[in-house]
Amino acid sequence: MQLFKSLFYKPLSIDLNVTSSNGFHLRPVAQFVHTAKTFSSDIHIMFKNKKVNAKTVNTILSLSLDTHHTFTLTAQGKDAEKSINSLKVLFEKLMQNDVELEKIHKNTNRYEGTTLEGDIICKGIAIASTLNYQTELIQRDNRLTFKEAVTQTSNMLLEKYETEKTNTQNAEIYLAQKELLDSLNEKSETIEALELLTQKEIHALKDTNLSAKVSDYKDILQQVKTALGLEIKLHLSKENVILLANDLLPSEITQISNSSVQGVLLKNTSMNSHTAILLRSAGIPSLIMDTKQIPLNQTIILDASSGVVVLSPDKEDIQKAITLQETESIEKNNAYDKRYEPALTTQGNKISIYANVSDVESTSLAKEEGAQGIGLLRSEFLFKSVKPTLKTQTNAYQEIFDAFDDVTIRTLDVGGDKALPYIDIPPENNPFLGIRGIRLFQTHPIILEEQLHAIFLASQTSLDTKIKIMFPMVSSVGEFTQAKEIAHAIADKHQINITNIDFGIMIEVPSVLFLMDKFNEIVDFYSIGTNDLSQYLFAIERTHPSLKIDILSPVIFSAIEMIVNKATKPVSICGELASNPDAIPKLIHIGVKTLSVNAKSIAQTKEIIRHV
Repeated sequence: MQLFKSLFYKPLSIDLNVTSSNGFHLRPVAQFVHTAKTFSSDIHIMFKNKKVNAKTVNTILSLSLDTHHTFTLTAQGKDAEKSINSLKVLFEKLMQNDVELEKIHKNTNRYEGTTLEGDIICKGIAIASTLNYQTELIQRDNRLTFKEAVTQTSNMLLEKYETEKTNTQNAEIYLAQKELLDSLNEKSETIEALELLTQKEIHALKDTNLSAKVSDYKDILQQVKTALGLEIKLHLSKENVILLANDLLPSEITQISNSSVQGVLLKNTSMNSHTAILLRSAGIPSLIMDTKQIPLNQTIILDASSGVVVLSPDKEDIQKAITLQETESIEKNNAYDKRYEPALTTQGNKISIYANVSDVESTSLAKEEGAQGIGLLRSEFLFKSVKPTLKTQTNAYQEIFDAFDDVTIRTLDVGGDKALPYIDIPPENNPFLGIRGIRLFQTHPIILEEQLHAIFLASQTSLDTKIKIMFPMVSSVGEFTQAKEIAHAIADKHQINITNIDFGIMIEVPSVLFLMDKFNEIVDFYSIGTNDLSQYLFAIERTHPSLKIDILSPVIFSAIEMIVNKATKPVSICGELASNPDAIPKLIHIGVKTLSVNAKSIAQTKEIIRHV
């Protein structure tokens, strides 16, 4: 093929200049590679007499392209001209959007104790004993092959990308890690090979402008190992602590967020590292500083708002820090304290706030955060690398149904950008327009029939819970009618009473907007999935690295208003738009009365509504 291209297609090239003060780092590189892969031409980057494949993340990172570096982009093949032009536009856009992080302004607070200064990652104040970073090895049963573990890890990163799309930086981190994993996987057949390659790439990044990305390589390797049953977990105290470490893996931030860690001090990281970005997103007070002078197992004050650590604080210092803590958290606590109260507009109109959940744990969190019910249960959490048994599914659904008296569960939504190793879907030119969601009834009916059976069985022990089954990706009346007939046939076959179960659709496909009169006759409810609906309205793939949808476009609100006005059955919104502070007033004005959001957004969403 290479010889054919060299004989019949003239190579094209263009020089590109790195203008971002952050250099050409992992997140923009991943988006660049994601687009380069869409072209059939051979595409390379040349810099300082080194030529690398532009369709693999790690090879581009190996160049350590920094600010003001100029490299040559080459393409040879049938679509060479198109690829060169598209990648040039994308690269310039990536450089323009990759703004340098402004140094965080430090407050001025005076303490009597000895203070050490650091650079602020995330503002906030913590008072606790110090704890050094330690890990523990947990060996679990492994039923996966190496390739299955890589697939599971890749799917998980993609799922995190989808979940975090309202937070662009977080989402880009997970997409970048996925592209990096895919790149490393191309040259690895075993976990040993992946480890050797990872160590090689880490060594190449040492002492370069991209050395902060070493943690991403380590993180990806560790996540694959975890999928294989070898989990290395942070060892944390049950008491409140301030964690001291050289650096942290990005994936460890979630564990820290759910632990007793009150603050973090890191020695070897940067303000733009993925670890730092996720610490800021989680709101964990944290600084970058040399931790050698900080004693272990002693109470200190971490005043990350002032950029200092106070060693051996006296009573006055501690009281001052407590007062500052209380002042900084008053607004946040205000909303949180009222999380169980109804969300009433200034006109006294009640808006119901439900939760989007993805497993049993997030269901418990939704309860704690003040959700009135579950507006979207993503059932994919059960369908990982190993097909779940009927009993496994039933037990999980039963636990969730017992937690709330109103639960909407979406049937398995795979295909498109979400693959499973035991569901064989042939490669599709455009999987987002192919076999996914309700269309699995046509290709893989058994797996959906078993899921419905499990839901019905679980419902029998939760007769006081209003259970709603929602079919995704419905585009025609016939699809819904067929799915509902199958559901009733399963209930009849197993002699299960399903009178407490409603059936509805997730409105994601624009064709439904023109069939509302007919759907009104057969569905029990509607839920608008604004993520996919926007994707199909604008014909822009939601994971596209350069093309972005204006989520506040009047087109989207016009579509929602059309649905609300035409629907004669209850309508809710479960897409990301439901928690967008700028969108909430518009949605309420349109007439939306039920919003389903991520658990952590419930208190804030309710507070916004109280001012509409």
